[in-house]
Amino acid sequence: MTRIFVCAGALAGMIALAPPIAAQDAMRGLDLNSPQYTTADMTRLQIEKLLAAGKKPDLSSKSLNGLDLSGLDFSGVNFRAARLNKTKFKGARLQGAIFDQVWAIGADFSGADLTHASLFAAQMQKANFDNADLSYARIAGDFSGAQMRKAKFVKANLSADMTNQSMGLMRAVLNSADLRGADFQGANLARANLEFSKLAGTSLVDADLAGADAAGADFRGVILGNTDLKDCDVTSATIDASQAPSFAAAAHLDRVIKN
Repeated sequence: MTRIFVCAGALAGMIALAPPIAAQDAMRGLDLNSPQYTTADMTRLQIEKLLAAGKKPDLSSKSLNGLDLSGLDFSGVNFRAARLNKTKFKGARLQGAIFDQVWAIGADFSGADLTHASLFAAQMQKANFDNADLSYARIAGDFSGAQMRKAKFVKANLSADMTNQSMGLMRAVLNSADLRGADFQGANLARANLEFSKLAGTSLVDADLAGADAAGADFRGVILGNTDLKDCDVTSATIDASQAPSFAAAAHLDRVIKN
């Protein structure tokens, strides 16, 4: 399916290009202090009334910055290209929700259920996904510096989108993310960006990290098993010496730090 990005979405779609660009480049020329990215044009009460009406509201392109929407049921709701900076979705039900092209910098999704959700071309730097469930979700956006401790990514797809590269290579960017204790069992992380991420205690059982960028990542205490690490760049990454054989197919293994 061909994706066409417009307006704010066009800028969101420029993240994770190949060759990679810095996250701030995707925001170049944007005033993130403007009302569009800092205020809300609806209240929680108004949104609750829409949800109570029994019909899934269309919240695409809305500015909902800073609202506390914790605990609400947004299953299947369309947030495409919405501005959700610092918005709270703690414990919210977001199964199958669409977060493509959203701006959710510093948003709080801790404990939320995002199973089968779509987070494509999303700007979610420094967002909080601690204990969130993103199993079976499609994730391809900028999550640099995000907190994702004990989050679930079971069979989630965080891989590069190889079908449509007109705007550059789209993939999950998790550089410097805190992924300690997360569960990536059976997840697709092929060509994902994991540079300088914290992976202690993370399960990568049956996960695909082929061609991923994991330079500087901390793999100490990671749980491996049938993990595909072929051509995964581990330059300056830290691994447990006892697990070195599991990284045999990784790229630049001679530059790894064995603890």
